[in-house]
Amino acid sequence: MSPQTTRQAFITGLRDAHAMERKSLKWLERQAERTGSYRQFQDRMMAHARETREQIQRIDRCLSELDQRRSIMKDLTMSMFGAASGLADDMFLGAAVARSAFEHYEVAAYRSLIVLANNCGCGDAAARLNKSLEEEKRMAEWIDDNVEEITRTRFASDERPHEDDRTRPYHHAA
Repeated sequence: MSPQTTRQAFITGLRDAHAMERKSLKWLERQAERTGSYRQFQDRMMAHARETREQIQRIDRCLSELDQRRSIMKDLTMSMFGAASGLADDMFLGAAVARSAFEHYEVAAYRSLIVLANNCGCGDAAARLNKSLEEEKRMAEWIDDNVEEITRTRFASDERPHEDDRTRPYHHAA
């Protein structure tokens, strides 16, 4: 691949990652708001939201160093992308499963971006993206390590809403 093609692929990847992280931030904030009775899950979502804000800033810096900007169109398109968690019968567990899938997607995206950054001579960008990669790997690992306990907690609780209880944040999907 020519240096120009690699550079363009890197820029496109950075723009995609920016949109991906903005979507992730919205999911994290929404999940943190709705999981008050599951403190451990809520705390982890809030901590990862802080990391995600920093990841967005790192991506913005990478783009700026390449005299590029984020793609507003990609950000808007990704923001309209429906959450897979909405498809699950239990919204809380659906959110946890969707979060796991999304974290693994982010890990793969950052690995690819780091290769592109190194191939087009953007070592500083690769180092910043590697920090984001490590944060995403920790979050994916946390979810993988805790999804069983989240499930047990969810169904051991007397707070499990009834199918017709639409006032609770994670009601049974219709």
